[in-house]
Amino acid sequence: MVDIGADQAQTLRAMRQLRPVQVLAVTSGKGGVGKTNVSINLATALARGGQQVMLMDADMAMANVDVLLGIHPKLNLSHVIDGTHTLEDIIIDGPAGVHVVPASSGVRRMAELGPRENAGLIHAFSELTLPLDTLIIDTAAGLGESVISFARAAREVLVVVCDEPASLTDAYAMIKVLSREHGVQRFHVIASMTHTPSEGRLLYQKLAAVCDRFLDVTLNFLGAVPFDEYLRKAVQRQQPVVEAYNASRASQSFMQMAERITRWPRPTGPDGHLEFFIERLVNFSAGRGGVAA
Repeated sequence: MVDIGADQAQTLRAMRQLRPVQVLAVTSGKGGVGKTNVSINLATALARGGQQVMLMDADMAMANVDVLLGIHPKLNLSHVIDGTHTLEDIIIDGPAGVHVVPASSGVRRMAELGPRENAGLIHAFSELTLPLDTLIIDTAAGLGESVISFARAAREVLVVVCDEPASLTDAYAMIKVLSREHGVQRFHVIASMTHTPSEGRLLYQKLAAVCDRFLDVTLNFLGAVPFDEYLRKAVQRQQPVVEAYNASRASQSFMQMAERITRWPRPTGPDGHLEFFIERLVNFSAGRGGVAA
């Protein structure tokens, strides 16, 4: 006879031993700026550095993480929403041991998820017992309900921009909505497709100047991804550039950004709102003598 009480106690002990997960949302406001490439390569770079990493494709109806990685998942987040499979059922292995959570492509209803369904997905991550250090969420472009929900539920928001007026305008709009309507106050900027290191810093300064004038937020410059022929070749090979051409300029840039991310303070407890892996945060806080929310 199975001792259900013992099993539950064992599961609870296992959950208490799991550390909080650093959750990063990679967003852009505008599509076509290299956001998914940034997500994939940062995830792979962190994994190559020894971290346990999960990459969530959060572009619910136009998924392309699987395409860029050359993987062919049989299950995806639409099956989790349907209730036919659990989140753990759909996870597949990616480069450098990255755990990939694939989304669907061409499924219109997935682009129209409401707050309750998005919250259900966020809560589903608390059921995972995988040992993880970092979750990277590759959001959709724009200001859709899912984008806002996932960015709010992350600890850090990374905003990818390129040297186009629409990119900077849309990135500012994203930061404005998240800060004024949802209380997100800290953002990290990644400049994409830059010709020189100074160009990346200048893009950041342009965005920071506008934000400093009109918003009460903190912007940090995480780094720049240069124009690099090897990055294009890696996309054609359906591999992260940090694996396919690890000596390239783009690869070195991603590795440097990943190293900076590993030095960020890790979460030590819940912030009082809906978050990914909230049970790990609550258990960790309680185990350290804090007050569980």
